[in-house]
Amino acid sequence: MIRMPNLLNNVRGVAIRTFCILLVNFGAVHAGHPNIVLIMADDLGYGDLSCYDGWIKTPNIDALAESGIRFTDFHTSGSVCSPTRAGLLTGRYQQRAGIGGVVYARLDAEQHYHGLQKSEYTLAEMCREQGYRTAIFGKWHLGYYRPYNPVNHGFDVFRGYVSGNVDFFSHVDQAGVFDWWHNEQQVEEEGYTTHLITKHAVEFIESSDETPFFLYVPHEAPHYPYQGPADSPIRKIGSTEKLKGERTDIKNAYLEMVTEMDKGVGEIISVLGRTGKLDNTIVIFMSDNGANKNGSNGQYRGFKGSVWEGGHRVPAIITWPGRIKPDVVSKFFTSLDWMPTLTAILKAKAEEGNPFDGVNQKGLLLSGRGGSAKDRVFVWNGNAVRRGSYKWVMEKGNEFLFNLKNDPSESSNIIGEFPQLAKELKKLAQQWKDEMVETASKQPTKNELFELLNNP
Repeated sequence: MIRMPNLLNNVRGVAIRTFCILLVNFGAVHAGHPNIVLIMADDLGYGDLSCYDGWIKTPNIDALAESGIRFTDFHTSGSVCSPTRAGLLTGRYQQRAGIGGVVYARLDAEQHYHGLQKSEYTLAEMCREQGYRTAIFGKWHLGYYRPYNPVNHGFDVFRGYVSGNVDFFSHVDQAGVFDWWHNEQQVEEEGYTTHLITKHAVEFIESSDETPFFLYVPHEAPHYPYQGPADSPIRKIGSTEKLKGERTDIKNAYLEMVTEMDKGVGEIISVLGRTGKLDNTIVIFMSDNGANKNGSNGQYRGFKGSVWEGGHRVPAIITWPGRIKPDVVSKFFTSLDWMPTLTAILKAKAEEGNPFDGVNQKGLLLSGRGGSAKDRVFVWNGNAVRRGSYKWVMEKGNEFLFNLKNDPSESSNIIGEFPQLAKELKKLAQQWKDEMVETASKQPTKNELFELLNNP
């Protein structure tokens, strides 16, 4: 695989993409292309939603599940925010895409993950090259600085925040920095974050003509700070000290946050129906990783940040009226699969030099219960490997092997019964690590980043 040395040498690739976009925009939009709405919760667990037998009533998400496919073996490629988002938008292991960990704003030499590089090809860029309008409303977390802004990764419109989380009312991040944007400019906008995300999503759909659109709606809920719609700000600009009024009844706040997000999902479905767009719209709902200890991962072991099932097995739903039949699918499916699957549905081509790690699952989605997901090896952070129903895990120097078909909660270590299988999976993990190091999109050095910021 041939790669540019760093983000400062991607002019040729960007120019080619721009030319392709111009060709499409001056030509006819592909007739019959479906709209795409991708809604993502933040830190929502497998056991949180009522359609997954969870403890929070979510009637709108439940209705979505009843009208499409509800996955029971869906996994994110990461177990924390930035990595999953990088994998989702590129269809590639986030480590290969250069985002192996959480993106922070620091410029110190120890910080390895500054943002998604321009050499990476995103779902938004693919859609735009197919003549789509593209928008993101909500959480970005793939680069704090303007050169990494969503509008530089294929999105026509961005409203939201670039950090890992903001106060739901003051829109201040946990470092005391105001973080609310319209494209590349910071803007003041009053309102509860969940409501604002929904408002802009609805307005975008209402303003859409016959041109197909890709709408990415990455919610903040139910990520901390735990604030319901009737609460007050607990952060202010220039300070890391919390104001009075922080919730101590976190479970109740968590419930309120998920409830408001569910209402927002209902509003999006409603406006799609009201504008006559629902029948030609693919709607995807998912979480970016498992819940922390304030939520529920159901029977699954572990929480956000871990390679146990609870860290990455998450709720996921897809609907496409008339094309996808209502079903409950237990086939293995990952967040990396959306990019190649949607590329296939749009009959687009993958970008040379950026091969997918995800799998095209179009056949599974459109064939109904009789469909068969493609089997393959999948790796989480080099510390967990899944092959078929078997999963190998390394934690704190200890090795585990589970058969998820019989033991989905990872409670019985069978490595003593299958030492050769464990050895094979461990070898695959090391090969994967080596490959990721060799092929990763390079993050800039401190000096290169300063140059980029001064000469974007």
